[in-house]
Amino acid sequence: MPNNRLEYLTANDWVLMSARSVRLIFTPGQSIIEEGARGEAVYVIRKGTALVVLALVSGKKPLAKLGPGDICGDMAYLEKGNATASVVAEEEVEVDRIPTAELDSLFQAFPGLASRFYRSLAVVLARRLRDTSAQLGREFRRPDRNASPGPPTEPPRQR
Repeated sequence: MPNNRLEYLTANDWVLMSARSVRLIFTPGQSIIEEGARGEAVYVIRKGTALVVLALVSGKKPLAKLGPGDICGDMAYLEKGNATASVVAEEEVEVDRIPTAELDSLFQAFPGLASRFYRSLAVVLARRLRDTSAQLGREFRRPDRNASPGPPTEPPRQR
């Protein structure tokens, strides 16, 4: 399970964020975040597990599993855009939903919280990038891939 936790936040930071959050419960198979939806909140998983799922032409592909303490919705928050993947409850999941406007308000009032939040998020994103790069590396090294053999080692001779 990836480590998508906001590790630099203090206990007081969590109290401030919890005061601005709403606790929600999702049942198995229910979407917490829909791919393509406007990012209006970040979510911190409190109980249960959820899958990050990407819609592909060939079907849906699970990318990661999230558990207690993990954050999601952060990329859409950072980009002020749409969700790049869905997050679906694998079992009953309890989350804290923190609206982006509430986060922005907290960060204005408490710059130290903002600094710790963004530092934590940078670490989360770096870990995700490292995991994705490692996964791609394994995919490209798989011997059963149906890839072409590549260019010849010597150019053809001219006559």
